[in-house]
Amino acid sequence: MSIVYECRHCGHVIGELEEQVVDTQALGWDELTVEERKEMIHYQSNGDVRIHSICENCEESLGHHPEYHELDFFIQ
Repeated sequence: MSIVYECRHCGHVIGELEEQVVDTQALGWDELTVEERKEMIHYQSNGDVRIHSICENCEESLGHHPEYHELDFFIQ
């Protein structure tokens, strides 16, 4: 099973974990609200998990252009 962290804005793969057993508490998933989990954690049919997060480049862009927070997608 893979846990793939990818940027929700540009699609860049931030990192990937190959684990048979996952401690969701160690990953901090227990700190997320139910709504945040639904938005961020996506289970794939092959058993993989995709986590939608934000990469450093997109985070920096949002810092320089706060108006981008209003957009669902700011990278065209």
